[in-house]
Amino acid sequence: MDQLLLNTGFPILSVLIFLPLAGALLLLFTKNDAICKNIALLVTSLVAIISIWLIFGFDKSSAQFQFGEHYSWINTLNINYTIGVDGISILLILMTTFIMPFCVLASWSYIKTRIQAFMICMLIMETAMIGVFAALDFVLFYVLWEAMLIPMYMLIAIWGGPRKIYASIKFFLYTLSGSILLLVGIIWLYTANNYSFYIPDMMWQDYSLTAQIYLFLAFFLAFAIKVPMFPFHTWLPAAHVEAPTAGSVVLASILLKMGTYGFLRFALPITPEATVIMMPYVLWLSIAGIIYGGFTALAQSDMKKLIAYSSVGHMGFVTLGIFVLNIEGVEGAILQMINHGITTGALFLCVGMIYERTHSRELKTAAGLGKYMPIFITFLAFFSLSSFGFPGTNSFVGEFMILAGAFEFDTSLGRFPYLALAAIPGAVLAAAYMLRMLQKIIWGGTDNPDQSWINDLNLREIVTLAPFLFFVFWIGLGPQPFLDLIHTSVVQLLDQFHAHQATTVAAANVLLN
Repeated sequence: MDQLLLNTGFPILSVLIFLPLAGALLLLFTKNDAICKNIALLVTSLVAIISIWLIFGFDKSSAQFQFGEHYSWINTLNINYTIGVDGISILLILMTTFIMPFCVLASWSYIKTRIQAFMICMLIMETAMIGVFAALDFVLFYVLWEAMLIPMYMLIAIWGGPRKIYASIKFFLYTLSGSILLLVGIIWLYTANNYSFYIPDMMWQDYSLTAQIYLFLAFFLAFAIKVPMFPFHTWLPAAHVEAPTAGSVVLASILLKMGTYGFLRFALPITPEATVIMMPYVLWLSIAGIIYGGFTALAQSDMKKLIAYSSVGHMGFVTLGIFVLNIEGVEGAILQMINHGITTGALFLCVGMIYERTHSRELKTAAGLGKYMPIFITFLAFFSLSSFGFPGTNSFVGEFMILAGAFEFDTSLGRFPYLALAAIPGAVLAAAYMLRMLQKIIWGGTDNPDQSWINDLNLREIVTLAPFLFFVFWIGLGPQPFLDLIHTSVVQLLDQFHAHQATTVAAANVLLN
């Protein structure tokens, strides 16, 4: 337990995890729609406010897991309730608590049936997501990882679009298939680690190379499906298109990040030698996802599909940054996880606001809306600029760091920077499809539908979007506070990783060249 700094005061992580669950239980006692909405908004807002204390109490100079809590759970199997955060997980928890109140606000008038059940699903999902990022016991992690699937499945299956059953089943089966492989890996680690599920004790052990490769493949399939990486992405567009607005925001902003978090938390520290061997394949799959996502997004007429395929490309940048295995790349990847959550979440909120007015997600239906919705277009323009990494916005910082890491990765091997060069078209394609969408919505064409009856954003919608825009420019113009939170943990992760890879550097260089 040397890696865990136990918290002797206010159990802030447990409060963050269980307060939404308590709110969900409270909702069982009322079926009044207005009361259900207000309770959900109050609980998610309270969780967001409490989570701010994590920033002030977090020691940025330490790579230990902080705010730790450890309680026995199932003694016979040595399963414990152990939680804590480090620089890799703290921003993901903060993003989760930030996003959820605005998901509730976005559903205020969008969801018209079974409001009590909808808000219960949202709150249960928040408990599971925060718990996944804080869990330090593998069984606790797995239980929460799986628990998150059920409310998301219900959000799509009950409140989704015309093909909601197909989309929800496809989402569930894809993610469950990856989870089964993850469970097999967990059981093997349990037996190989003196029958302990404590995650830090599983890291940096001398597992055989064969065992590491099998473990890496199990981890890779589970997390690549969740990201999703190309070619495991086919469940994502269907889920996004059919999900209600809040479901799409949670899916894009938080759930996808569980996959990239899994690579950082498990694949790198538990299977370091296997990671070095498999690294080139993951890197080129990342490049393929960047290019494929860009071209496919460019061909879409449905705005939700466009943003969904853009996520495949953006998350390709994240996995590229992780697997170049240097400080610039990994820090850029973690920052880009946050940037993608903010920007893409905001874009899905914008599409939801268009859908509430026009009952369509087609670009041709939204053509020329800029004439009637100037406030909305202002928000959409800035979020679109952020999406393709315009200088001064948040995504520019993350993508720049990732490309710098990719450049350094190639040059450190004494070769031309292939990876950085191969990824650049993805940024160009992102500008193409986002500007195409923006141009169509602002000006449209000669056959724009008459939409003079459409109202601009109301106060609730402005309040929903404004905080996202604030973070777009805060991270874009002053990212250092965010990088300071993650730096020490990233440095320690990479130092320990490179200390374990000496035995396979020669093999990796053969594969890379």
